[in-house]
Amino acid sequence: MKKRIILIILAVLPLLAMAQPSWVKKATKSVFTLKTFAEDGSLIGSSNGFFTSANGDAVSNFTPFKGAVRAVVIDAAGKEMPVVSIVGVNDMYDVAKFRVSGKTQPLAISTGATTVGSQVWLLPYHEVKAVPVGIVRKAETFQNEYEYYTVAMTMPANTVSTPLINQVGQVIGLMQQPASDKDTLSYAVSARFADSLKISGFGMNEATLLQTKIKKELPDNPKEAVLALYMANTRQDSASYAALIEDFITKFPKAAEGYLYRAQLKTGNNDFAGAESDMEIMIKNATDKDDAHYNYARMIYNKNIFQADQKYDNWSMDKALDEIRLANTLNPQPTYRQMEGNILFAQNKYAEAYDIYTQLTSTNLKSAELYFSAARCKEMLKDTTAMLALMDSTMNTFTKPYLKEAAPYLWARAQARVGARKFREGVADMNDYEELMKANVNDNFYYIRHQAEIEGRLYQQALNDITRAIVMNPKETFYYAEKASLEVRVGMYDNAIATAKEILSIDPNDSDGYMFLGVAQCLKGNKKEGLPNLLKAKELGNLSVDKLIEKYK
Repeated sequence: MKKRIILIILAVLPLLAMAQPSWVKKATKSVFTLKTFAEDGSLIGSSNGFFTSANGDAVSNFTPFKGAVRAVVIDAAGKEMPVVSIVGVNDMYDVAKFRVSGKTQPLAISTGATTVGSQVWLLPYHEVKAVPVGIVRKAETFQNEYEYYTVAMTMPANTVSTPLINQVGQVIGLMQQPASDKDTLSYAVSARFADSLKISGFGMNEATLLQTKIKKELPDNPKEAVLALYMANTRQDSASYAALIEDFITKFPKAAEGYLYRAQLKTGNNDFAGAESDMEIMIKNATDKDDAHYNYARMIYNKNIFQADQKYDNWSMDKALDEIRLANTLNPQPTYRQMEGNILFAQNKYAEAYDIYTQLTSTNLKSAELYFSAARCKEMLKDTTAMLALMDSTMNTFTKPYLKEAAPYLWARAQARVGARKFREGVADMNDYEELMKANVNDNFYYIRHQAEIEGRLYQQALNDITRAIVMNPKETFYYAEKASLEVRVGMYDNAIATAKEILSIDPNDSDGYMFLGVAQCLKGNKKEGLPNLLKAKELGNLSVDKLIEKYK
């Protein structure tokens, strides 16, 4: 009986009003209410939290931040402070670390685990005469160093993310959402864990972080911060990305990368003078001067290739050539030489570019791209034999069965072979291309291959391909006309008549339909019907039928 009474007392102990510890009055100055807002200014959520440093670092739960574009905290004195950035989040334990603007009074965080059986206090947002007290029932370890506490205590309403504090006034955890309002067990996640949260370089694109539009804090490590910039460029909107770059420059004013990324943005906005200024700062700050000059050369080259309609005299191809040659002088690299070759090609200096590309095929840069670049030089120099040989070298860097990375070069060789009147070889490449890119080929592909097959006297294949083009684009009368023309050429007059009628069923005023119908009928000996159709084609504006009308009169 006595034992039962003791158990009952322990169970109701958390509900009793206990005399508050000496640290309570001071600690309440560190607890706040968090409010988050949507883009239209409406309130999304409200919670609690506490400061963990004198410079505005704070922790709370993450849920209110989801979908938010703005947040503020209101401390115990009623002072409102804006949230300026998210420092780190963890969705599994629903915690977030963030930073507010202004000086703050932090709570001390316990550096070790609190033992089972210890008394702990929940500190609400406002000062109270007596704070809720509980007993630690469990202290489970996660991530090998942090504690998840189970506490014998019924949480008062609206106290999620308030601090759980030990006897000496140190925070041991953040209170978690209870299963129910009357639950006699409550839970808290380690305050050390919440305060340790930070965004890694790769973390900038984590799905959890993307749920909030509030600015994310860059990592303190410069290399991690550079990686974060790179990752953010692939997922964040342009305004957020631009703001992140400015944050990087503010945080790391001597780092070259921030000025490079900002220059890239300015170039995209046609602000070449601004980009030039940033690139000069980048070169001045850069540790690896050769890499800085290489990036400058590449930026100028890209501007001249892709934004040629935007005039900026300071950024000529000659300037790009000077920059890349300086980079190679400082630290000879095959990559720099390849860029030099690209610049020379853009300047129509094909022989010089060719020499560089062929030299690089003896380095670790040997690739299909190099051989192809050399082939283009020979094409521009009108050396078809050498160009075709280099196209073969390009394809020899791949092995069958080809992977999709070979497709552009395979198609280029097919076009080159057709251009050199090697039609059957060109068709063979197109066949390989079709096999490789079957899901992506369209009616235009089959039309092009059909033309090459006609020139290579592969008439049945040509008929098959133009029929495929028609199946893929049945309203294009031009394909029917091509098919009818080929059917007339190989003596398939009945087929040609049927194809011509299909043209006229789509467009009754198509002159080609009447022309091929008339030709096929005349070739079958039916001039009585054929000549009127040829005359109808002429009436519709097809002047090429004059000789046919004269021939079959």
